[in-house]
Amino acid sequence: MNKSLKLVLQGLAALLPLGLTLYFLVWLLLTVEQLARPALLWLLPGHWYFPGLGIVAVIVVLFFAGLLVNAYVIRHLLAWGDQLMESIPLVKSVFGAIKDMMRVFSLAEKKEMKTVVAVDMGNDMYLIGFMTGEQAGKRLFGESGPDDNSGDRVGVYLPMSYQIGGFTVYIPRSRLKILDIGIEEAMRIAITGGVKGKDL
Repeated sequence: MNKSLKLVLQGLAALLPLGLTLYFLVWLLLTVEQLARPALLWLLPGHWYFPGLGIVAVIVVLFFAGLLVNAYVIRHLLAWGDQLMESIPLVKSVFGAIKDMMRVFSLAEKKEMKTVVAVDMGNDMYLIGFMTGEQAGKRLFGESGPDDNSGDRVGVYLPMSYQIGGFTVYIPRSRLKILDIGIEEAMRIAITGGVKGKDL
């Protein structure tokens, strides 16, 4: 009986991640299709519509949106829109949180996470982090930090295991150890607590 239960749990452990991933992808695609369908039926004759056209239309729209955000005028309009959203109480908190989350997980913004580091927490303990705000650290604390012994402070994002969230700390560069590891792998190790992560 114990052996059968063990085999069932092993099968569950093997199939559950794949099943949940496929379920999420199907749910995402169906949701996109349902949201885009009314707009397509309004814009196009009904006999032109076919299942999947909504997904294709959204991909095309996102592609052209990506092209537009690189245009000089559009960049300034988006910056003005960001300032407007960040000036409205309550709205700015929600808007800022969503924008920061997208910045962390968006491939387009990962260039801001230049380096994977190990942060020395003392007592021979380290946390995996991502160096993000070198200029912000200098602007907030100056070249030498709030005291003479702190050294050059840089911003480091510390993700939390098994959660979407984390902390940004400004810490002396001397307490950081640069790790020879990719951002995607480091994020996976940090978020999953190192379970099944590759050796560093």
